Formats: sequence, C-alpha cells, structure tokens
Amino acid sequence: MKVFIVHAHPEPKSFNAALTRLAVETFEGRGHDVVVSDLYTMGWDPVSGPHNFTGRKDPAVYKQQVEEAHAVETNGFAPEVQAEMEKLFACDALIFQFPMWWFSMPAILKGWVDRVFAFQRVYGGGRWYDHGTMRGKRAMASVTTGGPATMYEENGLAGDMNMLLAPVNQGVFRYVGFDVLPSFVAWAPARATEADRAHMLAAYRERLLAWDTTAPLVYPSLSAYDPSFRLARP
Repeated sequence: MKVFIVHAHPEPKSFNAALTRLAVETFEGRGHDVVVSDLYTMGWDPVSGPHNFTGRKDPAVYKQQVEEAHAVETNGFAPEVQAEMEKLFACDALIFQFPMWWFSMPAILKGWVDRVFAFQRVYGGGRWYDHGTMRGKRAMASVTTGGPATMYEENGLAGDMNMLLAPVNQGVFRYVGFDVLPSFVAWAPARATEADRAHMLAAYRERLLAWDTTAPLVYPSLSAYDPSFRLARP
C-alpha cells in the first residue's frame, strides 16, 4: 500500500509531528511505502492563482477552473503543483494531519487543496462522490484540538466534531471519491499528561493498524438524489 500524509503543523516537536512520525513508523513497519508532504518545511504557498500554471489560456481574465482545464490539456501545471498531484494519484491511503485552528484546518492545508485538487484533473466531468477519481482509495483526517472532547460533543460549546470536520470529510475526501474513515482526534494534547499523550499515541497506532478493516463513514449514493440534488430516498 502507498500512503500519502499531508502534514500541516509548523513545529517539529509538536504532537502533530509525533503523530506523523508514528504513522510513518507504523506503516513502514508493515512494509508499506509512505510519502510525507510537510507543508511548512516545504514552504508551500497556499495562495492559489495564475502561478499554479506555466501558461495561460486567457491572460486577460483569470478563471481558475478554465485555467485548470487548460493545464490538464497542455500539461501546464507548475512543477510544485504537478508533484503533489502525482503523490495524490499514486497513493492508496491519504491522511491529513493538522491542528484544528478556528474550527477548521490551517490555511496552508486548505491552500494545498485549493491548488492541487484541480478541475478536470482531480474532479469534473461527472467524476465526483461515488464516481470520483479517488474511488477505491481511503482517506482520514487526524486532528488535534485545544479543548477537551466534551467541548466537541453535540451539545458542547464548540459543536459536534463530526459537523466541524464535514468540510474535510465530505467536502474534500468524499467529494473526489475517497472512502472516508472516521477521523482520529487527539483531544487537547498540549494540556494532557505524558501518560495521556502516550495513550493517545497508542490509540492512533491501533487505528492505523486497523486501516484496512475500519468501516468507512456512510454517505448516500449519488443515485439517491433527485435532479435538484435533494435526497429523494433513504
């Protein structure tokens, strides 16, 4: 299996970094190939724009989807974008590793998606959800929080964690066809004891070892929606 981890934390001594190191060790220890894109170390530019491409279809007016489709036709993606696309398409398993900042993923990771998940390359032409380009592959978000688990319950102050992660799980992973595994969440590791952090790492290792047998989240098939994209039947 080929594993691709997109890591989005600026501190090498962080708990996020510890989770990524553990994932690499666990998967490689079982004979899998692992590639990590450490976005901060790479100096990844999260701002999407004309620099995504080596040439332009319309130099006068910038429309991202138009330029993405043109780049697919002309092999015209910037080298750093093309390299990340190749990692994405080569993988069987994708993990986003990030701290939850402002109820979402860090801007550098969102910007990676903005630049890499290009129209007509990663999605488009009827290739979405259960017909997506990544069907048959699995993806998971591994997240750290600043607050305790109770804060992210359905009646918690921050709201249901499943709802907060829907833009990642459905809006990114499932949208392009991945089978989405339940997210792994390390609750407030910065406020935890060493023993608690060790327990979190052990729990993460167990999740990784069960990668192939973990049941993915269930989403309705596209066929369950009517022409207006409303759910027509259960």
